[in-house]
Amino acid sequence: MTWLMQSGRFALGDVKTQSGETIKEAFITWKSHGTLNAARDNVVLYPTSYSAQHPDLEWLIGPDGVLDPTRWFIVIPDMFGNGLSSSPSNTPDYPHLVTAHDNVAAQRRLLKEQFGVEKLHGVYGWSMGAQQAYHWAADFPDAVSRIVVNCGSARTATHNRVFLKSLMATLEAAPEHVGHGRFSAPPRAAIRAFGRIYASWALSQDFYRADLHLSALKAPDLETFLRTDWEERYARRDAADLYAQLRTWEAGDISSLYYGGDLKAALKAIRAKVLLMPGATDLYFRVADNEAELPHLAKAELKAIPSIWGHRAGNPVQNPPDAAFIRDNVRRLLES
Repeated sequence: MTWLMQSGRFALGDVKTQSGETIKEAFITWKSHGTLNAARDNVVLYPTSYSAQHPDLEWLIGPDGVLDPTRWFIVIPDMFGNGLSSSPSNTPDYPHLVTAHDNVAAQRRLLKEQFGVEKLHGVYGWSMGAQQAYHWAADFPDAVSRIVVNCGSARTATHNRVFLKSLMATLEAAPEHVGHGRFSAPPRAAIRAFGRIYASWALSQDFYRADLHLSALKAPDLETFLRTDWEERYARRDAADLYAQLRTWEAGDISSLYYGGDLKAALKAIRAKVLLMPGATDLYFRVADNEAELPHLAKAELKAIPSIWGHRAGNPVQNPPDAAFIRDNVRRLLES
């Protein structure tokens, strides 16, 4: 079965960010799947995650997938800093900090000016995409009816920030680093270390104990797995873009703009139905983070993904059981 697909680049002009800096001649790229109905009430926004570009996320879109393009008009906006939308790699004097709020504000303009859409049926996000879904619900409570927070949290936890700071320090230690996350040349050795640090966090201890990197992901040995799944993955991205998005991730906090840092107030302001879907063994966004948020949300439920795939349980490209769990729960929310 086929469905309509479109893509484009949306010009925003100069955009003043939450930090007070400006993205000059800002733009976001996007791709849509499906058909916008006459009432414009079938829109599901699907923001990108860390270092991902929209083609990386399209695997779960399909009539039998998590997001059905024959039922929903699915829009994937590329996040600032991912190399397609405005990023250090394509924008002179890119700000030192662009936040999740800056992204959702730009996405709101895209939806209104490009498609005439004022309110979303839902926002589905994994990881940094989940942070953006949460920001949508807190920053614009009347503009979204449902959000899926798949392996994400309302505020980046301190332990999560320790991981992010280790990656930033690795890039900063490169001889090619010239300051403020900018580089004179690709820092190849630093990216190799970066990928190996990432591999230790993105998948759980139980995943490695079960040797799933060999059996499920078909690597002949650990060294090959680290090289092909992690080093080469990040070597395809510009180091300055990787650094910029680490800063965005670290700054994630739905209470930072409109709620004076009061996280409980921000959570209580959310009117959307919320599906919190952490991974049971995720080392970044722990089940406990979402459990602490749940009592302050008016309409929410928590469904932990029962998986040993760690953070990658939420993006189960090669993991059919976790994909089925996510599909069933997301479809139930979207049809509610």
